[in-house]
Amino acid sequence: MGAHDALGRRTFVAGAGAALLGGGAVSGAQAAVVDGPLPDFHPALKDALTFPGAWGRSPVRDPRAWRRAARATVEEHLLVERQDGTPYAPEVTGRSRTREYARELVTVSLTRYERVRGALLTPHGRGPFPAVLLLHDHGARFDIGKEKLIRPWYDDTRLASARTWADKYFSGRFVGDELARRGYVVLCLDALGWGDRGPLAYEQQQALAANFYNLGSSLAGLMAREDQRAAAFLAGLDRVDARRVAAVGFSMGAYRAWQTAALSDHVAAAASVCWMTGLKEMMVPGNNTLRGQSAYFMLHPGLARHLDIPDVASIAAPRPMLFFDGGRDTLFRAEGVRVAYDKLRAVWRAHHAEERIRVKTWPELGHVFTDQMQDEVFNWLDDVL
Repeated sequence: MGAHDALGRRTFVAGAGAALLGGGAVSGAQAAVVDGPLPDFHPALKDALTFPGAWGRSPVRDPRAWRRAARATVEEHLLVERQDGTPYAPEVTGRSRTREYARELVTVSLTRYERVRGALLTPHGRGPFPAVLLLHDHGARFDIGKEKLIRPWYDDTRLASARTWADKYFSGRFVGDELARRGYVVLCLDALGWGDRGPLAYEQQQALAANFYNLGSSLAGLMAREDQRAAAFLAGLDRVDARRVAAVGFSMGAYRAWQTAALSDHVAAAASVCWMTGLKEMMVPGNNTLRGQSAYFMLHPGLARHLDIPDVASIAAPRPMLFFDGGRDTLFRAEGVRVAYDKLRAVWRAHHAEERIRVKTWPELGHVFTDQMQDEVFNWLDDVL
C-alpha cells in the first residue's frame, strides 16, 4: 500500500492500496446498478435478528455499563485491531492562506498499513479553537474524497469535480470552508478508494471488500479505525481545544460521524445528515444496500446479531448528537428513520439527557445537505461545543 522511505516508514503513494486490493484496473464506466437478490427465506433471517445487545433488551440495566458493553461488542466485530501505538508522523505540504484561515495538506499514518492525506484548515487568530472532523460521503464518485467538503486549492481538475458535487448536494458550498470561516479547525481525510487513495471503480468495491475478508480483515473495520484515529489526531493538535471536537458528515460521512462518536471519546458531539435507519427497515427490495458494492464500507460481519444500527449510534450517549434526514430520501425510508429515532431517544432518555439529542426530518428534501440544513448544524455546533 505504499513504498518505504530510508527510515522504513510507509510513504504516500496515490491509489496504491485501492489498486492492489481492488483487483487492478477495470475497463468501462460504472457498472450497471441493479438490485441484488434476496433469498426466499430472508424474512426468517430478519425475524432471527432480535438485537439482544440493544438497550432495553440487554441484561445490562445501567446506561454507562451498557455503553461499555456495547462498545466492546462493536470493537470485537471491526476485525481490525486498535492502532493506538502507531506514530502519526505528520508531514505538511501545500500551504496556502485566505483572508480568514490557513490551508494545509497533511499526510499521516492512521494505521500501520498506509499513509493518508487530508486537508486541514485553521482560522487566523489565537487558539486553541474548536474543531470538526469532516467525513466525506460515498456517492459512487471516487476521483474526489476530501475535496467534496473542502475546496481543493491545490488541483484545478479536482476543483471542477468538487464544484459539481457541491452544487448537487451542498447548495454550492464547501462545508469545511464554511466551518473554518466560523472559527473551527477542520480536518478531512481521504477514505480508502477516494481522492489520493483511488480512484476506485464502482465495480471494484466487492473485490476490495472480499480481499479484506480473505485476509481476515474488514473494509468497514479499517474505515472505522481510521476515523477513530483521525479524531484522536485532530484532538491532539496544539491549535485545537481537545474538549470541543465534533464529527460531521453527510450520507456515508454521516454514518462515519455517528460511528466515530460511538467509538471515540475524543468526539464531544456529532452531526449526521442523511444516514440513519433501522436495519430491518433498510433490508427491503429496492434498497441500495442490496446492490452490494457500496454497502461493504458500512458492513461489519456479524454485528447485526447483537446490535441494530441505532444501537451502535447510541453508544455515543449522553453526548450531544444531531440527526437530520430527508423525507424524500429514497435511500432511507420514513419507517426506518422513525424506528431509529425512537431507539436513539430511548437511550438518551435513560441517561436523563434527552435534551442533548436532536432528530429532525426535512419533509420536502431528499438525499442532500442544503445550505439551510448546514446553517442549522453550524448553529447547533456553536451551542454544544
